[in-house]
Amino acid sequence: MQRFLVIQTAFLGDVILATPVISELKRLYPDAEIDVLVRKGNEAILKNHPSIHEVFSFNKKEGKWKEMRRLIGVFRTKKYDEVINLQRFGSSGIITFLSKGKRKVGFDKNPFSFCYDIKIKHEIGTGKHEVERNLECIAHHGAEKLVRPMVFPSDADRAKVTSLKDKPFFTLAPASVWFTKQLPEAKWVELANNLKSEGAVYLVGGPADFELCQRILEAAHLPNENNLAGKLNLLESCALFEKANRCFVNDSGPLHMATAVNAPVTAFFCATVPRFGFGPLSDDSEIREETELLTCRPCGLHGGKVCPEGHFKCGNIDVGI
Repeated sequence: MQRFLVIQTAFLGDVILATPVISELKRLYPDAEIDVLVRKGNEAILKNHPSIHEVFSFNKKEGKWKEMRRLIGVFRTKKYDEVINLQRFGSSGIITFLSKGKRKVGFDKNPFSFCYDIKIKHEIGTGKHEVERNLECIAHHGAEKLVRPMVFPSDADRAKVTSLKDKPFFTLAPASVWFTKQLPEAKWVELANNLKSEGAVYLVGGPADFELCQRILEAAHLPNENNLAGKLNLLESCALFEKANRCFVNDSGPLHMATAVNAPVTAFFCATVPRFGFGPLSDDSEIREETELLTCRPCGLHGGKVCPEGHFKCGNIDVGI
């Protein structure tokens, strides 16, 4: 029996985009045990995944180096046949290096890639999707080149949102960790006004997004109960997305959550660009971005907290339906 460890300790969306590696390994090795290491808080999105044996969490709040020592100790007892590191930062490279896996695989941009038995060239900006990049790490096993990410809401997750699905509805996820990845608030209000005659409009996000969602809701004269920010967990939100007439998202975590349940998606790209490789992979998906050629765009891989030019013209996207 093969034993694999897949490491992805970046953001929520990155974890979702790692799931094709898990599903492909299970397809190729049905009897394999596949463990996964993620950042604390992201383990919830992998709950119910039928191909995962065990999920480990990296809790940096407990002390980064203390946690690394703990995890390395655990992983050494597992005697993995292969450790696949999809993260490019040093801490994940150290864990990979010291795990004593029989084979170590990862991207060449990791500072500890010198320890890898198989080193994969990492290229951003060519149009190659992140899922394709990740699957290159297991190409030596015969993996497919592109596979849609998947998450698995439970019956209980779907039951939580059943009452919201009695009529046609749309979901809006207006927040992002990075301000310049976020479609401007006024655009979300315009979109909500455009949609509300076609069905219910729900605003979704985490607890920290409640106030933003409430401002949009009030400006668009939507019912207070349509602000779901902080009221649904990750998989409950996915269960809502999968039945939506359409999900409207930024280049952020909800984009990948919607993709992972193959929901219809419209993704707004402001400061970042689709050629970085983080676009939607749903069967029914579209990308909208500013059509004016801006020399300042993209201003970075992740966008930023403020527009460096002060005008935020990349947020001037057509939201008509």
